[in-house]
Amino acid sequence: MFTFIIVLVLVLGVNTVLWTVVGGLRVARSKIVGRPPRAPGRIRTENVSVLIAAHNEEQVLDGTIRSAQELVPPGNVYVVSDASTDHTAQIARERGANVLELAINRGKAGALAAAISHFDLTERSDVVMVLDADTRLSADYMTTGLPLFDDPDVVAVAGRATTVVDPLPATRFGRFLIAYRERFYVAVQFLLKYGQAARRVNVVSIVPGFASMYRAHALKSIEISAPGLAIEDFNMTFEVHAKKLGRIEFHPGAAIAHTQDPDTFHDYRRQYRRWALGFWQTVRRHGFRLGRFGGALALFVAELITSSVMLLLALPIILVSTGAWVWVMVTAETTGPAWLISQYVPAWAVLLGVFIPDYLLTILAASVTRRPKYLLLGFGFLGMRVVDAAICLRALPAAFRATSTGMWKSPARRTTHTAPQRS
Repeated sequence: MFTFIIVLVLVLGVNTVLWTVVGGLRVARSKIVGRPPRAPGRIRTENVSVLIAAHNEEQVLDGTIRSAQELVPPGNVYVVSDASTDHTAQIARERGANVLELAINRGKAGALAAAISHFDLTERSDVVMVLDADTRLSADYMTTGLPLFDDPDVVAVAGRATTVVDPLPATRFGRFLIAYRERFYVAVQFLLKYGQAARRVNVVSIVPGFASMYRAHALKSIEISAPGLAIEDFNMTFEVHAKKLGRIEFHPGAAIAHTQDPDTFHDYRRQYRRWALGFWQTVRRHGFRLGRFGGALALFVAELITSSVMLLLALPIILVSTGAWVWVMVTAETTGPAWLISQYVPAWAVLLGVFIPDYLLTILAASVTRRPKYLLLGFGFLGMRVVDAAICLRALPAAFRATSTGMWKSPARRTTHTAPQRS
């Protein structure tokens, strides 16, 4: 039992328990105090600019622009085509968006910075939304997200990610991958981020760049295109904390958007490595500062490493423990290394210590998304967590060996728009 508890704690981590409790207190407080009736926020949609950085996104861009223009004036949508070689810029113009075409691929961060400067968005807007080219906004994104800015201390609202299921991937494995990614979103956002965004805590580690909002004046102080980083959103979030710009807000019922996740293993692995590398590079750049955010980050990093190591070692430990048990059964030994291993590191304790907390995440995801099929798929999710752990640990030394250009290539898209014919 002791071994089971140790493994469970290493896999689940104190972070998850801590921030789940804080999030639960937020829920309890809202039930006791009562939430005010939903009313239009002080910031109007006319004062919101939507900025989309796109690199060869002709298959999905039209639908993304449409979803944005349903929520803000059409002229408030801005697209920066980062050296695209397809019809990305043409589609954006046809939809009535403001378009900036870059001749050289600068990466997403460089493209965003160039567009913010070119269109003078920090002066013409109260709020700037950063939106990925494959993301669709929910119909109530603005009516639920903008009121969070009524608190003058809030400088950023982190959008809540959900995975696009229409169109579905063509393969069963592709559908398995996006289900696993959906579980990841639920776990991170419900169990970690909601608690981290509590008013007196404010330790959210990422305002995701897929569909989130910043006060325009805060963007003036953020170094968006920091050199040497694979991705921009971790760095932008760390900048908010480092420069004490204000509070980051998140609520699982607000600012919801639907993003298209990779449905092949190659694209999944490449995207997850980019995320992991970008995180470690940002940690390297900013370090651990004194304060709540620095302490929370240090705890998260420590547990990310230990849980990843535990996930990778679980199978070898189970195999060794099973072999030791078989040896003891055959030889009837009551002393020696095999007997000690079978007694103090039993295979069942390691297996259950890893599987139970992982499957609890599946139950949560099935409940939140109302997709009971996840309960069956969840038996395979643990294998993907092992893959994630391996990618995460391999990216750690890479973040200290070399820098990144920020140049990007999106995963293969499931077509939602028929591109115009080339002339």
